[in-house]
Amino acid sequence: MKYRKIGDQGLETSAIGLGCMGMSEFYGTTDEVEATATIHRALDLGVTFVDTADIYGPFTNEKLVGDAIKDRRKEVVLATKFGNVRGEDGSFRGVNGSPEYVRKAADASLQRLGLDYIDLYYQHRVDPDTPIEETVGAMAELVEAGKVRYLGLSEAGAETIRRANSVHPISALQSEYSLFTREIEDEILPVVRELGIGFVPYSPLGRGFLTGAWKSFEDLPEEDTRSERFPRFARENFEKNLKLAEKVRSVAEEKGITPGQLALAWLLHQGGDIAPIPGTKRRERLEENAAAADVELSQDDLKRIEEALPKGSASGERYSEQMMQAVNR
Repeated sequence: MKYRKIGDQGLETSAIGLGCMGMSEFYGTTDEVEATATIHRALDLGVTFVDTADIYGPFTNEKLVGDAIKDRRKEVVLATKFGNVRGEDGSFRGVNGSPEYVRKAADASLQRLGLDYIDLYYQHRVDPDTPIEETVGAMAELVEAGKVRYLGLSEAGAETIRRANSVHPISALQSEYSLFTREIEDEILPVVRELGIGFVPYSPLGRGFLTGAWKSFEDLPEEDTRSERFPRFARENFEKNLKLAEKVRSVAEEKGITPGQLALAWLLHQGGDIAPIPGTKRRERLEENAAAADVELSQDDLKRIEEALPKGSASGERYSEQMMQAVNR
């Protein structure tokens, strides 16, 4: 595994991370035994960057991750998030970035994780009713108290990032970025690079599209909620996006790698300050993803990928209209 410096504050992670959300919710059936084995295998392969959030499960994913890493804590760069509020019944209850909630959420996450500190603590979504300066001020207090090492934001807009960074250095911005989703190249990436902030792409495989896992809409498992939550998985867009994924597969096959490895390698080639966190709940897929760190792409390869999947070619928004209102605030 290769390693990268993420931001200017000293944070260093594996070039490829592991997103753990699907181990507890949203993407079909779950298997805690296999999920735990996947986390252990990640550490064996040098994948140190492990990502969770308080709302995944809800509340169960942090416990799963904490239990899995408790005997190997020093090997892990553990990232979690707060700000999206959910009830015990799974209901979504908005966004909260108030200082009181920041402190409460951090203590609750530490308890579920069974840890003394969090390596990278993100605000999951920006609260429009709380000035970002107040939220980050409370997050900075967690750093001073030794509960958190580095601070991050997720899906924040350019001006918000600047204001946040003026209160306390931000080490990482986590936002969606893949061959399917490239809007952040216009304004967000230039700003974080100007400020010395690293970038962590989530959903780097287009929520599975870019792995070539599906041949038709009917291939989605019944219990999978993607078609309900993401317009790109709605039937009217699904087939169009499959055709794009097939173009990626064609380029990958010529290089002797999988489509997912090509998609991850493409992201790694967008800059040394980028560390994607593909999510998986199976060891087999984890091993495939981790191997992408060794894939070299030539300028000709990058040109062919661009021609196969030009910016803005995916059909459908990445989130529902309501959920899109919560990003890039």
